[in-house]
Amino acid sequence: MIANRRHTVPAAFLVIVAALLAGCGESVPAPTVVSSSPSAPPEVITSSVPAALPPFIERTTWVETPLGRSLQVVPTASGRRAQGAGDEDVAWKEVVAADATADSPGMEMQFQCHWTFARVLQPDKPSWNLEPWRPVVTDQEMVDARCNPGGAEE
Repeated sequence: MIANRRHTVPAAFLVIVAALLAGCGESVPAPTVVSSSPSAPPEVITSSVPAALPPFIERTTWVETPLGRSLQVVPTASGRRAQGAGDEDVAWKEVVAADATADSPGMEMQFQCHWTFARVLQPDKPSWNLEPWRPVVTDQEMVDARCNPGGAEE
């Protein structure tokens, strides 16, 4: 098992997800070293992909759906490509700063699931929808439910 803050994810699951996602999404190429002559110092050409910096969340909006209240979380372009070690925590703090009522274990678990998987599997999804009525479940149940435990995605 691999620990991720407050929950664990089975290592085998991560290997399967990594294999499925190989070659998917935006990749950042390694710098290319170019030299015009053997005696000239090399010139380093770096990627044109900008660094992912906060803010990671563009806005949050409460909506009513047939299944109940839902907080629509819209990530920024930077939030969609962020991969830094603490970026998820920063993004969650932005959600809670935008709406303190989001600060519950179930909502945070849904956010973590969307941050980890939806950004990769559905990179153009307009919003990540978090519902306070969804149950707190194990990590495996959360993944099996595609981040929407306790009912269908609205």
